[in-house]
Amino acid sequence: MTQVLSDWSDVFVYIAMAVYAVAFVTFTLDFAMRGSKTAAAAKQSSAAGATARNRELVGAAIAGGSSAASDAGITVAKRNDVGSGVSANRSAEPMWKDSKSTKLLPVAMVLTVAAWVLHLVGDVLRGIAAARVPWANMYEFWLTATLLIVAVFLLVQLWQDLRFLGAFITGFTTLTLGIALISFYVPVAPLQPALQSVWLVIHVFVATLSTGFLALGFGLSTLQLFQHRREARVRSGLVSGGPLTALPTSVRLEDLAFRVNVVGFILWTFTLVAGAIWAERAWGRPWGWDTKEVWTFIIWVVYAGYLHARTTHGWRGKPSAWLSIVGFLTVLFNFAVVNVFFKGLHAYSGL
Repeated sequence: MTQVLSDWSDVFVYIAMAVYAVAFVTFTLDFAMRGSKTAAAAKQSSAAGATARNRELVGAAIAGGSSAASDAGITVAKRNDVGSGVSANRSAEPMWKDSKSTKLLPVAMVLTVAAWVLHLVGDVLRGIAAARVPWANMYEFWLTATLLIVAVFLLVQLWQDLRFLGAFITGFTTLTLGIALISFYVPVAPLQPALQSVWLVIHVFVATLSTGFLALGFGLSTLQLFQHRREARVRSGLVSGGPLTALPTSVRLEDLAFRVNVVGFILWTFTLVAGAIWAERAWGRPWGWDTKEVWTFIIWVVYAGYLHARTTHGWRGKPSAWLSIVGFLTVLFNFAVVNVFFKGLHAYSGL
């Protein structure tokens, strides 16, 4: 029965990976088509603006005299002030809505939800087959970690419209699941004695949940760098359109990245503390400079430095984005390299 459930788990994971791949392609097509849609909207807006200005000039000429022209100027100024006020209010709104997506975006989101449900079934079946939580080795960890990364992406839509990160999330999940199935897959096996603790559920679950938020921060910071570059080229008159035009400004992307990284950092702090408590119960000491412990602390230090630099020393723009990106790269190194190639008390890859 165990083998049957494990086989069915693999089937659901393979199907989920295929659906994630289709969702990735759909998100990518939507993103690519934004450029032409944005350019057409900008052209239409420019034409409408020119028509409005012409009408105002004609009206001022008919009225005659500088007084009428002055009144028209005041009216235009008032309209500009009102427009600026509306724009300022919109920029201050906590919720950003993607208004320039194509009809492919809802389809991509439906595919992502469907893939996540399949992914969840595969993960649950793996846990039932093993009669424990499904994150006791590298394969199971990545199986659950990617599940939570997508779950965070879906749930965060209730706070902000971050569907423009769909291509990154589904692409990363497809690639990671593929690597896990090819390189990290191991048959279902019982827990090692040191892992037979309630702290396995608490410590690893919070670590994977933290990874979900930090992955979002990484995606937002990467987009921030591209958006910052585009904005600089716009100011230089080198470019005016493109898919990134439909996305938030680099300042807004940086703010969103900071917020999700704060949540990820808080969860990672709990991970570090919970790991020390577990180590005390398992090995009689809370800290022993094991390789895994050191890298967990390094990740905490990098993100603590990122938050401190941005809030205290005012590191904004590109330095902030690069620190966020480096932080997530240390997370990936910790899970994908340290777990496999470094020996120590935390060598639970199962390989």
